[in-house]
Formats: sequence, structure tokens, C-alpha cells
Amino acid sequence: MSTPETRTPEPPEGEAEAGPPPPAEGVDERPRSRRRWLVVVLIAAGALILYVVFGRSSRHASDETATGPAAGKAAAARTIPVVAAPAHSGDLPVQLVGLGTVTALNTVTVRSRVDGQLLSVNFKEGELVRAGDVLAQIDPRPFEVQLTQAKGQEAKDQAALQNARADLARFESVTAEGVFPRQQLDTQRATVRQFEASIESDQGLIDAAKLNITYSRITAPISGRVGLRLVDVGNIVHAADASGLVVITQLEPITVVFSLPADRLPQLLAPFRAGKSLPVVAFDRDMTKRLAEGVLAAVDNQIDATTGTVKLKATFPNRDGALFPNQFVNASLLVDTLKNAVLVPAAAIQRSPQSTFVWRVKPDSTVEMRDVDVALTEGDTSAIRKGLAAGDSVVVDGVDKLQPGTHVVASSGHAGASHAAPAAAGSASPASGSAAPPPAPGAPAKR
Repeated sequence: MSTPETRTPEPPEGEAEAGPPPPAEGVDERPRSRRRWLVVVLIAAGALILYVVFGRSSRHASDETATGPAAGKAAAARTIPVVAAPAHSGDLPVQLVGLGTVTALNTVTVRSRVDGQLLSVNFKEGELVRAGDVLAQIDPRPFEVQLTQAKGQEAKDQAALQNARADLARFESVTAEGVFPRQQLDTQRATVRQFEASIESDQGLIDAAKLNITYSRITAPISGRVGLRLVDVGNIVHAADASGLVVITQLEPITVVFSLPADRLPQLLAPFRAGKSLPVVAFDRDMTKRLAEGVLAAVDNQIDATTGTVKLKATFPNRDGALFPNQFVNASLLVDTLKNAVLVPAAAIQRSPQSTFVWRVKPDSTVEMRDVDVALTEGDTSAIRKGLAAGDSVVVDGVDKLQPGTHVVASSGHAGASHAAPAAAGSASPASGSAAPPPAPGAPAKR
């Protein structure tokens, strides 16, 4: 029995097919899906690239707009804190400083001038003694014995001289009558002169014995401070001993020998040769403590070729004993003084390859570069020959971020306080604490 065949009804003519044709049997649709996703990814990547490129261009354009004249004005209006000090008029001393050594004006090694046993020492080590003070005593008895012998010999010769003179008188009285020959009279006269010479020799022995007795009392030849005792009591001392008994060093007055560069020599020789008294101040090694004041006494007659320096000697009264022999000090020699100079702190001086300048604070609290001519710098102070006037305020700290026209908040700090001069009555400047004008729009407000 046959099954009837089922047929699909055909659509009528003229009617379009509603959906896509059914896929052919056995055909895979995954490659088409992959191509669709690849197109979507490419479109997204292109959009991202366009966004990055156009976004960066727009930001660069806005940055260029921000760095234009408006940005420059904002930078100029920015306020920077600085430390300022006013320039003032005053005198600046011209000083030459050199390292020196304190040297005693006189140093004496006390030695015995006779031989003998040391009986006593009459000084304390390190004490001050005066010229003529008895320092030690040597046994004087041997010299006293010599004195007695010399006096006895002198008395003997005196008696012989008297006898010879009496005989001479008799010979002269009878020789005129022709009783004695002339030769005998001359011989007697020679005998008298011989005894007179003997007496003079005896007197010399007496004086030598007295001098030895005096030398047995050892006295201080100068005033000063004695050192450590070199010989103890009971020892036999000799005039030929090299070490001596003690060393005396004169401390009042005392000298300082110091050196200066040879190129500074003409600067000090002119006033020194003119007879001007040049003061010298001795400082400690750190140049912080003032030890003593004196005057320049001498300049050496030659320059040391190895160091290029010349030695100078200054004298100090040293009544308080502040200077000690062989002490190292810094000697400051005053050779001149700049009168009525414009003075500023040395920290305010700035240097560039083109010029030397300072940052001057103007009345409107802005700064400007002002070229200056520095005449001299001594320590922390500089003298300005031209370029500034007394009362001008200069920046001494905080110059790193300054540009011409920069607004600043000026305060008087430690750097300028020690050199600042009193401001004139009625003057108003940022450095002196006066109110500054309000900042430009957009600038940060003062606190």
C-alpha cells in the first residue's frame, strides 16, 4: 500500500519572500559573526584614537592660551617672602687680618755667674717677679775668705808702700847734697811705684771677691713670670751650666709677630712711614673673642719668598695678662677707614657674568635688579661706591625665585638686623615694616 506524498504549498506569484532564505544545509554561520565583531572593534578603536588626538590638541591650545600675557601677569603678581635690610651710611674700617704668634719682648735664662752650692731658692714657680728680686742664694763663704785674703795682702802692701815713700823722701833730701848717687834715687822711686801697683792689684782682688759675694745672691735681671725650677737646692751649680736655674719671660709689654700677604704691604707702609700709629687688635683663633689692643711696632725688612708674606710685629701692654707667650692669635691691623660710605650686608651682593648687582625692593613691594660698584667688603658688610643710596632696601635672603617686577613680602631678619641703620623719620619701605600695597588680582592673599 503506498503512502501519499506530502507537498509544500507554493506561494502565490507576486508575493515577496518574507524572511531570508533558509541557510543551505551544511553551511556554518560563525565566520560571518566574527567579521561582524571585528568591524565593531575597529570602529571603537578609531573613535578612541580620534578622541585622544583631538583632546590633546585642545589641551595644548588651552595651555598656550594660559601661558600667554595673562599668565605672565599672574606670575609677576605672585608674592614671594624675602628678608630685606636697608642700606645705611656709616664708616667702614679697612682691616688686614693675619695669623700670628705671641712672643715675649724679653726672655732670660737665669744662670749662676759663680761656682758653688745652691743654698736656697726664693721664688715660686710661675709667679711674677720684679727686677732685682733675689731668686736664689749660693754659698758665699768661699768668696768671703778670698775677700779677707785680698784685704790682708792690701794692708801688707800699704805698709811696704809707706816705708818706700819714707826712704824716697830721705834719698831726695841727701841726693841734692851729693851724698847718694842719682841712680839709687831712681831705684827708690821705682820701688814706690811698684808698691803702688801692688796695692791697685790688691784692690782688684778685693773688688773681685766682693763681686763674687754679690753674684752668690742670684737676682732677677728683668720683671716677668718665672718658669719651672731647673735646679734643686743642694746641687753644685757652675757658671758654665747651659740649662741655668730658671727662665724669666717678660709679659708686660708683650709682642705679636704675624704675617700678611706681600701685595698688601703698600697699603700699610704709606701710613706707617708717615708716622701714623696703626692700631692692632688680637683675637682668638675663632675670631670671636677680643683679647688685647696694641699698635704696630715694626715691619720686617724682607719678604719671605717661599710664602709670599711679610712679617710684622705689634706691641701690646698686656696688663691683664690676656696674651701668653707662644699663643696663636689672629691680628687685625687697621690701616684706613672709609668715611660716610653706603653700607649693606655682604649677603645682598649678587654676581653674574655681566655685572655685580643687588635686588632692590621698591616702594610698591616689587623688586628690581640694581647694578652696584662694591668698593670694599669687610666681614659681613660691604661698602657701595655707586648704585645705591642710604635708605634703599635690598634683599639679603630669598633671591632664588626673584625676577624683575616680582612682588615680595619683605621682613627684617637676622641677616640684615646687625647692619641695618635707623630709617629716616617719615620714610616708608617694605624692609622697615611698612604696609605693602595690595597684591594684584589672582595673587595669593597675605597671611
